[in-house]
Amino acid sequence: MSRRVRRKVARKGKEKLILPSYPEIEEEVSGLDRSGLVDWTSLPHDTVIQLLSCLNYRDRASLSSTCKTWRLLGISPCLWSSLDLRAHKCDATMAASLSSRCVNLQKVRFRGAESADAIIHLQARNLREISGDYCRKISDASLSVIVARHEALESLQLGPDFCERISSDAIKAVALCCHKLKKLRLSGIREVNGDAMNALAKHCPNLTDIGFIDCLTIDEMALGNVVSVRFLSVAGTSNMKWGTVSHHWRKLPNLIGLDVSRTDIGSTAVARLLSSSCLKVLCALNCPVLEGDVSFAVSKHKGKVLLALFTDILKDIASLFVDMSKGRNVFLDWRNSKTKDKNLDEIMTWLEWILSHTLLRIAESNQQGLDEFWLKQGASLLLNLMQSSQEDVQERAATGLATFVVIDDENASIDCGRAEAVMRDGGIRLLLNLAKSWREGLQSEAAKAIANLSVNANVAKAVAEEGGITILAGLARSMNRLVAEEAAGGLWNLSVGEEHKGSIAEAGGVKALVDLIFKWSSGGDGVLERAAGALANLAADDKCSTEVAVAGGVHALVMLARNCKFEGVQEQAARALANLAAHGDSNSNNAAVGQEAGALEALVQLTQSPHEGVRQEAAGALWNLSFDDRNREAIAAAGGVEALVALAQSCSNASPGLQERAAGALWGLSVSEVNSIAIGREGGVAPLIALARSEAEDVHETAAGALWNLAFNPGNALRIVEEGGVPALVHLCSSSVSKMARFMAALALAYMFDGRMDEYALVGTSSDSMSKSVSLDGARRMALKHIEAFVLTFSDPQSFAAAAASSAPAALAQVTEGARIQEAGHLRCSGAEIGRFVTMLRNPSSVLKACAAFALLQFTIPGGRHAIHHASLMQNAGAGRVLRAAAAAATAPLEAKIFARIVLRNLEHHHIESSL
Repeated sequence: MSRRVRRKVARKGKEKLILPSYPEIEEEVSGLDRSGLVDWTSLPHDTVIQLLSCLNYRDRASLSSTCKTWRLLGISPCLWSSLDLRAHKCDATMAASLSSRCVNLQKVRFRGAESADAIIHLQARNLREISGDYCRKISDASLSVIVARHEALESLQLGPDFCERISSDAIKAVALCCHKLKKLRLSGIREVNGDAMNALAKHCPNLTDIGFIDCLTIDEMALGNVVSVRFLSVAGTSNMKWGTVSHHWRKLPNLIGLDVSRTDIGSTAVARLLSSSCLKVLCALNCPVLEGDVSFAVSKHKGKVLLALFTDILKDIASLFVDMSKGRNVFLDWRNSKTKDKNLDEIMTWLEWILSHTLLRIAESNQQGLDEFWLKQGASLLLNLMQSSQEDVQERAATGLATFVVIDDENASIDCGRAEAVMRDGGIRLLLNLAKSWREGLQSEAAKAIANLSVNANVAKAVAEEGGITILAGLARSMNRLVAEEAAGGLWNLSVGEEHKGSIAEAGGVKALVDLIFKWSSGGDGVLERAAGALANLAADDKCSTEVAVAGGVHALVMLARNCKFEGVQEQAARALANLAAHGDSNSNNAAVGQEAGALEALVQLTQSPHEGVRQEAAGALWNLSFDDRNREAIAAAGGVEALVALAQSCSNASPGLQERAAGALWGLSVSEVNSIAIGREGGVAPLIALARSEAEDVHETAAGALWNLAFNPGNALRIVEEGGVPALVHLCSSSVSKMARFMAALALAYMFDGRMDEYALVGTSSDSMSKSVSLDGARRMALKHIEAFVLTFSDPQSFAAAAASSAPAALAQVTEGARIQEAGHLRCSGAEIGRFVTMLRNPSSVLKACAAFALLQFTIPGGRHAIHHASLMQNAGAGRVLRAAAAAATAPLEAKIFARIVLRNLEHHHIESSL
């Protein structure tokens, strides 16, 4: 077989890339079976290489490993001209493993000091550009070694975070080693002295672009000696002597672009700089002194462009062009222009960079008084910059959009006007297009912007309509943690809307989120919090909650609750488990959570967290889980009674949400009389009484519900009296805004004074018995008075008179409608509780008879969730005979008679219904 050697050329823009030839691959491809099936290895080599060039490094390596052909093509030097290490933990070992591919490496981007130290191990002697962020820990020594090994360096950028450990010594080392340097941009240097400046002037004759951004001090006079500089940025740099600067820098012979944004420059210095014969563009955004001078006239400096908050920035940039027709899309028009002007291209490229940097810094500072700027210019500028051909400009613009809409990061509050301005200008589609890029840095920042903007319901709707849910669900599967984290954040915010939950599930979002938890179970607090938060929102939907469980969500969330130490993750995991357990009537998730190994123990442990949000969600989860009989006993066995009593004791000054859930969890546990007795014994009565005095309606309900259950036991009933619970329950019964709280407070008081507590209370010495008897009599009179008043509020005299005079169903239905407490239909009583109310119908107290009949009416109203269950219990207890006696009793109050007749009618209705 003859070997055929050919040269393969892949086009990248206008540049031709000469690709290596591999004769052994030709043999392999030639020998393939041509059976008509698609054989990817038979693709032309330049096509494969073009395909590989569109993938990120991880996917490129994965795809290259599929066969010998692609493995050899995957190491083609043309695929390794640039390298972005920011998403990876790049140490010396990893860098060394990549070194064979980096012979022709031209550009590298990294994040953090460890990656910086590893760069030298790439063995990329021909490196031209280095760009790094998170550089706070990079030292002079590290930077000096890097530049010493890469003498061909033409561009060095470190920022935008501060390079606190880099000094003038390192800058001198840069100058001495990198004579070909053209661009130097450093952020947050404490001091750049004259020696460093003069070294740059002497040894770097090609240095045309300098940025000393957010520096503490720089030697302005010495900087004026770098006569090669054409573009200079000192944005955010303090301690500048503007009088000296403006006089000296205006003489720089090649300076055409100057950025003094976020400094204290004044109008006099600006005017002097604009008088320079060379300077064309002066950027002075967010300069308070300049903006405060109302007498400053920009129009005096014709032929110069001043960019400030008070100027029309896009219009002024358009004035750089001969064709003045360019308007709001000046950057896009410039990029698409067929006429190229090298000087103008350099200015526009520099403007994109400094504007993206300054706008992001302004957005991060969250200054007051900039609403008009953001709405009229800022949003549009960021959207223009997001379409730049410079990847770092695109990233910063997307980050700027993500940042400028947020007005309260702690409470996830965004400015709706700004968010909708982005949407009106087509920003959603632009962001989604960026999110579809193969570049992971762009994916991450675009997803972050989409996530923040989606807090606004209108934007969330637009994101969904543009296909954003599918895109985010795809990004959530990324192997890049930063991308997955921001995508999960987007799904979290979108899942707030009920209308989006089903779409997220259909797009595979549930499975992607669950997989994220397993994938980043250690070392990814941010992604875990967002994934758990999104699952918590989805779990609130009945259908989606089932999908979460099927996808392994219960195990994943319990794993987080047990093992993760980050409070944000703990809170969202507990909230997700609470929502999963909230569908006890429609699916088996409640039982499934309880049966998951370690779930209940973890939630009990989380109620002791130092963070209120974690305690609140853990208590809420235990409350929901306690509706299952097996869970209820298992929670108690796991120490839940003691933990929840301690939580109730500690939350008197906590938020209403925590108070509600603490009382609610005790309410759920106290359904079991064994647990009820344990709660009383552990000291749970006093904190529940304190919570009953809360001003929050929701807390009233849960505290009253718990006290109602506790009062069933005579020992607890006596504790409630002794702890001052009668006045608290009386107050609830008469004054709470919540009908349910008033109802359950009345039932608790009825339990306490139906006679069962009396014998228990009188045990002791004769003197004690006498005092207890006297005190109980007073409490009983107070309780019965308010129980009677409560029942009468549901007794319309006209309706009752009509019902008493006629046994017509319509008359009884009118009474029922007036007496109905809608939420009471959700209460589920045991046989013992129903039996106690039936027995109460025989009580000598007419008030308790009426109260018992009223309660049984609520529990049996047709349509109530547990009405059939209650009717069955009553029939088993022989309630019919007692009810008929109560309805016919001559001495019974009218309310008791009418209510008893209605209950009898309800029982008949349920009997007929069950026999059908």
